[in-house]
Amino acid sequence: MVAAIVNTLVQGVLIGGLYALFALGLSLSVGVMRAVNVAHGDFIVVVSYLLLSIATGFGLNIFLALALVLPVAFLGGFALQRYLLQRVSGKAVLAPLLVTFGLAIIIQNGLLEGYGADPRVLPGGALETKVVSIFGMQLGLMPLVTLAAAIVLIFALDRLLYKSQVGALIRAVSDDPGAASLIGLSPNQVYGIAMGIVGMTVAVAACFMGLRSNFDPASGPGNLLIAFESVVLGGLGSLWGTLAGGVVLGVAQGVGGQIDFAWQTLAGHIVFLAVLAVRPQGLFPRY
Repeated sequence: MVAAIVNTLVQGVLIGGLYALFALGLSLSVGVMRAVNVAHGDFIVVVSYLLLSIATGFGLNIFLALALVLPVAFLGGFALQRYLLQRVSGKAVLAPLLVTFGLAIIIQNGLLEGYGADPRVLPGGALETKVVSIFGMQLGLMPLVTLAAAIVLIFALDRLLYKSQVGALIRAVSDDPGAASLIGLSPNQVYGIAMGIVGMTVAVAACFMGLRSNFDPASGPGNLLIAFESVVLGGLGSLWGTLAGGVVLGVAQGVGGQIDFAWQTLAGHIVFLAVLAVRPQGLFPRY
């Protein structure tokens, strides 16, 4: 009984690492640009298909394909912010929501037309089935690598934002775009760089999502919901809080699934609402 409970909690923490990867880009978007990107989940899916095309088309290892996609993701995020999202930034709250909602619809239909509705999965090779023993528990290597990737990425982003000159510029523009302009900073340029970083986090999330589960053109909204709940649970602007939020969701779903499979997803939503009722600002808010 105890072993089963411990295993459920550990598995919840491991899936929480994947949820944190989903949420990191959204956390940065909300924290820096104060905008919710409704197409965030669909961006993850479209990059998963891009990784699939490159890995299968050129016979590359999936992580080598990810290395090739990362600069493309940065440029894509930068261009998206500078030439589309910046046009509605700072206007009515509804404008960015409508633009990104339109992007989500275009992406879903474009993927459906180009790849069909069949679920796909990224090729992980031997990593997919590798099992390691830790304290007597048999754990999949892929979930462990996913959690490690989430921790490393959060650490790197935290250092970038709070220990580097680029991070100082991003935080300055985020806090007060008008004052930043007065001292010679270009908010548009800085926002573009921030969105490029978001694009790179999306690429990492897409890679591990495709390795851990099936995906299809309609997977985006589900990814967005998980990301949004993880960000809000952890607290707006807190990268480590995003990891905590993902872990809370993962554990809640694991426990709910042990009670009844139908409760797996519902349990996460219930915990989300319960935490908001007690602590509306999230677990570890920065703002």
